[in-house]
Amino acid sequence: MTTVDRPTIRITATDFERLERLLDSPAARKMPGADALREEIERADIIDGAVPAGEFITMGATATFVEKTSGQKHELTLVYPQDADGIGERVSILAPVGSALLGLSVGQRIEWPVRGRTIKLEVLAIREGISSNPA
Repeated sequence: MTTVDRPTIRITATDFERLERLLDSPAARKMPGADALREEIERADIIDGAVPAGEFITMGATATFVEKTSGQKHELTLVYPQDADGIGERVSILAPVGSALLGLSVGQRIEWPVRGRTIKLEVLAIREGISSNPA
């Protein structure tokens, strides 16, 4: 992965533990997004205890964001791989956009390498979403 300045991100202790277990599983280790996700969770500030809803993007949260180059707005719910829907509404944490959005707060921007180009995302809104648990 190319080195790009990345904003500070936060992850709940529960999400951190679950994502570590996911990344330690044999199936996930072979997935293309595993290394990028590991880099993100290793640089995150881990938050113990309760987090106000919508403070930052957690597993199961729904994020509204804009892709800055195209101006297109998107909304997605961040889920574990087995819960992804394949149509872009429930997106796997191992997908490039999933790893890019994890831990961001409203107003934060990130540049993320995706298939030979860099996408630029800005978070517009976050709301509590579905309850998402690893298998």
